[in-house]
Amino acid sequence: MLPGSLYVAWHERYGKIVKFSGAFGHQVLSITDPRAISFILSEEPYAFPKPRGVRAWFEATLGKGILWVEGKEAHEKQRRSLAPALSQQSVRNLTPIFYETSARLASQWLAIIDQGQGDKAEIEVTNWAGRFASARYHRRAAFTYDFDCLAGEPHPLAEALDGLTNNENKASSFYMRALFWIFPSILSIGKKGEMIRRTKQELGDIASKMWREVKVTGETTDKTVMALMLKADGSMSEEQIVAQMRSTISAAYETVSAVIAWVLYELSRHPTIQDSLRAEVSTAGDPSLDILNSFPLLEAVLKETLRLHPAVIENHHEAAKDIHVPLSEPLPGTSELQFLIPKGTILSFPVNVIQQDPQIWGDDAHLFRPQRWLERKAKGIRADREIFSFSEGPRSCIGRAFAVAEIKVLVVTLIRQFSLSCRHEIEAFQSFVIRPRIKGQGPSSLPLVVRKI
Repeated sequence: MLPGSLYVAWHERYGKIVKFSGAFGHQVLSITDPRAISFILSEEPYAFPKPRGVRAWFEATLGKGILWVEGKEAHEKQRRSLAPALSQQSVRNLTPIFYETSARLASQWLAIIDQGQGDKAEIEVTNWAGRFASARYHRRAAFTYDFDCLAGEPHPLAEALDGLTNNENKASSFYMRALFWIFPSILSIGKKGEMIRRTKQELGDIASKMWREVKVTGETTDKTVMALMLKADGSMSEEQIVAQMRSTISAAYETVSAVIAWVLYELSRHPTIQDSLRAEVSTAGDPSLDILNSFPLLEAVLKETLRLHPAVIENHHEAAKDIHVPLSEPLPGTSELQFLIPKGTILSFPVNVIQQDPQIWGDDAHLFRPQRWLERKAKGIRADREIFSFSEGPRSCIGRAFAVAEIKVLVVTLIRQFSLSCRHEIEAFQSFVIRPRIKGQGPSSLPLVVRKI
């Protein structure tokens, strides 16, 4: 069963609001109604915090950072401390580092090909996507620390992050996902609990070392994420800094690595689109961030990948009080344009259903067709919510510009030097995020044939 397929079936049958029972009978509402989603996420975001099990997960793995914090005042304070470091201008300043490290990954692929007999080799892309997202590339740009994950050797941080979330086919992971909503203490039990503690410790050790180095060397005038964060809020304690750094590192590894893998997979399946994209980005030198963002097909390929392959397939919240929520259309059998959500109800926004709604995207909504974005732009069509992968409202992903820039830089770097093809049947499976794997196998895997151009 593909990730999210139950949500697709339920919403096709029952409409935009679906009620079901989770483990031990806790009530869950799956919502795709656009008016309800906007109200919950944009108009009353602090009336719908993360469920306690989700917060317990973030606290156990990352600490009390931006992904954990709740309450308007506390959340806005943490977001203000991170905002300058992840702004468009900050990303523009860091783009040359993105190119430098993307080139390093490309050189590793060239070395693998040169070890063989010809001009191509089959390369396990998910491994390199993970290294790219957790390594020197992102962290050097963020925190002046060289993780050196692109050297091709095993790295304890990448292994810890991968071990925590890339074995979700195991029974222990299934039961933990099912029960931690009700019993957050389950996160400390057994081998999974050991993995959680190991990951938090590994991230914490690195973060503390970087924080102390910045304090000693006085690098707060630098333009890295960490330096800008300290400059924005010099009162942050080491514990607060470490929690934010854990959150940034983990978010980068999970979501960015998954999106990179899916972009490269879709390009490998669509050689004509791949060739057109290569022609579009084959300019002299490394394009600036502004030029990168002006490439229409590159933008369309990334948006279409995010639409079809959202890294996080469910967005969860919990009603903090009894509250009436507006609707765009009445529930079946009623004429009311609102409904009551009782306190304690878990809310789920199925991103895959929202982003593949045929009423918005047409009968080919299930197909990878980047041209749809070019057609929509030419016709002046723009929906209020085109991509939900980064959520929306005050609690939307603060690192969106950073993530989009690093993915675009890597895709441009690789597509200029290599052609990609895939000779395996690939399926999606649910790890912590939605990853690709060879059909029927366990952990994530995406072997692509990489040929030198």
